[in-house]
Order: sequence, then C-alpha cells, then structure tokens
Amino acid sequence: MTTILIEKNVMVPMRDGVRLATDIYRLEGAPPTPVLVVRTPYNKDHILAGDDVFNIFRAVQAGYTVAAQDVRGRYASEGKFTPHVQETDDGVDMFSWTAVQSWSNGILGTFGGSYLGCTQWLPARENPPALRAMAPAITFSDSYEGCAYQGGAKVLHDLRWVVANIVPAEIERHIARGQQPLASETRLDVDGALNELPLATHPLIREYAPFYLDWLAHPTADDYWLPASPQAGYEQIGVPALNISGWYDIFLWSTCQNYKGMKERGGAEVARRNQRLIIGPWTHMNFSGSFPEREFGAGASSAAIDLAGIHLRWFDHWLKDVDNGVDEEPPVMIFVMGIDQWRTDADWPLPDTRYRPYYLHSGGQANTLHGDGLLSAEPPGDEPPDVYLYNPLRPAPTVGGQVILPGGNAMGPRDQREVEWRDDVLVYSTPVLDRPVEVIGPIELHLFVASSARDTDFTGKLVDVYPDGRAIILTEGILRARYRHSFTEPELLKPGELYELRLNLWTTANVFLPGHRIRLEVSSSNFPRFDRNSNTGGDIASETADQYQPAIHRIFHDAAHPSHLVLPIIER
Repeated sequence: MTTILIEKNVMVPMRDGVRLATDIYRLEGAPPTPVLVVRTPYNKDHILAGDDVFNIFRAVQAGYTVAAQDVRGRYASEGKFTPHVQETDDGVDMFSWTAVQSWSNGILGTFGGSYLGCTQWLPARENPPALRAMAPAITFSDSYEGCAYQGGAKVLHDLRWVVANIVPAEIERHIARGQQPLASETRLDVDGALNELPLATHPLIREYAPFYLDWLAHPTADDYWLPASPQAGYEQIGVPALNISGWYDIFLWSTCQNYKGMKERGGAEVARRNQRLIIGPWTHMNFSGSFPEREFGAGASSAAIDLAGIHLRWFDHWLKDVDNGVDEEPPVMIFVMGIDQWRTDADWPLPDTRYRPYYLHSGGQANTLHGDGLLSAEPPGDEPPDVYLYNPLRPAPTVGGQVILPGGNAMGPRDQREVEWRDDVLVYSTPVLDRPVEVIGPIELHLFVASSARDTDFTGKLVDVYPDGRAIILTEGILRARYRHSFTEPELLKPGELYELRLNLWTTANVFLPGHRIRLEVSSSNFPRFDRNSNTGGDIASETADQYQPAIHRIFHDAAHPSHLVLPIIER
C-alpha cells in the first residue's frame, strides 16, 4: 500500500504576516495532484479518517492531496479570531499559497460543513483562479437571516456555540501562553448562558467573544452582515457546488437558498448549471438517520448512500475532468420522510409542486392538544378567534427540531405532546387521513393576529401525528412582529389592531400516511431555539427580566381573516 505522508503545522503566511497552521496529507512519491482544502475553527487534528461524510485518507488514496488548516486565531494558528469576516482574505491567501506548492497541480476544491462551509463560500466570492469546485455542507447563506437571526428573532444556537466551543478554547490558548484568564471566572454553563437576562452579560463572553455583542447590537439586516454573507456575492462565484444539509439542520433553509441563489445568480454558466442539492433525514450533528424517537431506516445514513464517495465523484469530475456523468445526473437528491425513501428530481422546489391552503378553524378553544382546533382545506366561515396569554418568563420550550442544544436527545424528530399540553399553544389538526398526503417544499403560514403588546413573536410548527398519538416535529418558524414588513426597517404594532403576518416555516419532505394527521401549532415562543420577546417594543438584547411583560394574543380565522397554512403538495 502506498504510504500517506502527513506534514504537521506547516505555517502558511497571510497577506498581513499572520501564519496559519496547516496539515498536509499526500501520497509519498506522487506527482503533483489536485488539492482539497478544508479550513476549520474546530482543530484540524480532529478532521479524522473514518468520517462517513468525507474521509481524508480515502481522498488521498484516490489521488488527491488534502490541506487542513486551523483558521486565524484558533488552535495552532496565529492571530485573533473574528468569525466569518476574516475568512474571505485568509481563504484567498490559502488558495494562492496552495496552488503553487510542489505537491499541487494548481487545481483546488474545497469541502467541509457548518463554519467550514463559510470558509468555502466567502473566499469563492473573490473568484480565486485555482478554485474549480466546492462541497459546502450544513452552512449558511446570509449571516443575518437564517444564521444569527430568523424571522427577526435572535437564534441562540450561536450563543451555545460561543459558550461550548469558542470561550473554552480561548481560555486554553491564554493558559498555554502562560497568561492568566482575562476574567475572574473560568467556567461557563451553556444552560445558564441561554437563560441569562440580558443575553451575553457573562464576563467570559465579553472577554473572549466580544464579536457576539456586535451581533446583538445589529438586530436588523443592515450592511454590517454583508461582508460575511455568501448570498451577497453569488454573482462573483463561478464554480459548481455540492450543497448538503438535513431536514433537521439549523442551516436547512440557508442550504436551499445557496442552491437556488447560485442557479439564478451564479457568476458563470458552469456554476449556474451545476449546483447540486442533497438533503437527508439528518441534524446539524447527526447524519445517521437514527434518533431515539424516530428511526428512518438503514438506508437513511450518509454511510448508506456513500456520501464520502459522492464527494469524490464530484471532485473527480470537476478537478480531474473524469467523464463520470456527474454533470448529467438529476441535481436534487432528497430523503422523503414518512415513506423513508431517497428520491432524485430535476430542481428545488420540485417542478410539479402545487401550493394548497389549509385553513385554521375552531370554536375559540384551540388551546392545548385537547382543544377544538381543526385544520382543513375548507375556508372558514363565522368563527371566533383563539386567544392565549404569552408570558416571556414562561416560554414554550424547544423540543427537538432544527436546533443545536445540549443533551443526547435534544435535536431532530421529537414528540411535541409535552409542548401541546400548554395553554399558550394553539393546536390545529386535520381529521385522520384516509389517503397519503405528500408535502415536499417550502411552507408558509399566514396569520391574522392582534396583540396587546407593541411587539411580540408568533411561531408556527408543522407536525406529523401518528396513529399512536406521537406528534413528531417536521419544521417550524418564527416572526418578530416589528419585522413583518422588513428586516431593515422595524415597525411596532398598535395594541389591539389586526395585522396579517406571513411566517416562513422553512421546508420539509414528508408523506403523511393514511391513519396520520397533519398538525399545526401556533404560539409565541420557542425557547431556547430563539430568544424571548419581552413584549415591550424596546431593545430586547439589553432588557432585564423585570422589564419583560405578558401579552394577550388573538388569532383570527373567519371569512374576512382566513388564517391558513400553505403546504407544497406533490400529486403523483
């Protein structure tokens, strides 16, 4: 067997003189090869072989050199870590350096997920000449919407990221240099940080992750976010991309946006014609397709479809000019839940999608699982509104879904009945289905609402109800009411006035089987996936718990105000 050489901690100079530690994996005695670059804030030593998503040793044996780099300010690299914005110039410099090394033939590809995806998209906006193809997985399209914020509400997975990943590593770096920690406290609890009001007031966050305070200081989609947003530069990106995500990934919507945005706005014909999309029954951190409350079958995992091999076929075509048919295959590959099968198609959303309204009904008592809420294709008549009290100090809990939270069963498909017992959760269900209903694509919720508050949140959740009563979450969304018209120009509510809101519930692919029911939950909180709205109309990020106020909300569903869920129906 050919020997794989590993060169550790090669210090690659950036344009400002800072050096970034890089490990090189290559075959001994091989001629110059295409190079696959991965840049990570999570320690390049942890990018190991045996990964079912991408296997470095398998790639080297297939004729590639792999260059794995710690990004600026992380682990063995020099400099100060400032998320996202540093990755454009550093990525371009890394590509330029790699292209002229003796073991490189000057042709590059990139791979990696989450933050490792942004280290691909951001430098690609500069159209580096050596870059020929990318494989960004589970990553964002806009650093504001779908990343730091969603529907105008602050997502908190990034606070968990700061507490669990960034702060501990920064403390270790200081100690390794013989420096005392900058703050008197040296421990930070994730649950404590998520529950703290105001947010991010812990001294360790302020000392070691000051960038998070900047994120809180920019609650609108202003120009601050553009330098770190791939979507702001689609027109400058000229290479094919293999986009990968999961139905329960925190960046599911963003991955779909990258696929669609590059098809429409990519900077070259080869880029616009060669975007690919793979979505499995996966979370941000679990590609097995196996969860405590839902098992999707042996064929659901990344290993079962040989996702590592899919990567290599992709790079073989674009970096080695292998005529393997990659450019002629259907561009979309999705796992359809319910029937638990993989399917390929010609585009996303699927070309034969029909969008159907499902209307909310009740006698005014849709509160809780045992209320009288109904979901139906029939428009409403003369019906009273549903009413509930939202208390931000008693928020509805996050139970699974598209999140990253502590605990072994915190993410993905979870039973929602513990949430549906609450009187601040409205529940609308179809009758038991007598035929399958195939729902694949983006989902939108139209609500006619009135509130006693000047600002508040509204949430929606799509659920598959099983014959045994289990209510498994599929997807969900939120809208902060002040952003109902624009994420750049907030406008407060007038208490008691009626408004029409549109909530983006992201997307899913699920066949609701006979004997199941389609369910919608409506509420005003989903914590700690999102921060809590204080209901004051003020600066939520700076408010203390004693400033938070309860509010009364009304959801209207009558002939003049037909609140409804828009489902993407596939009729075969």
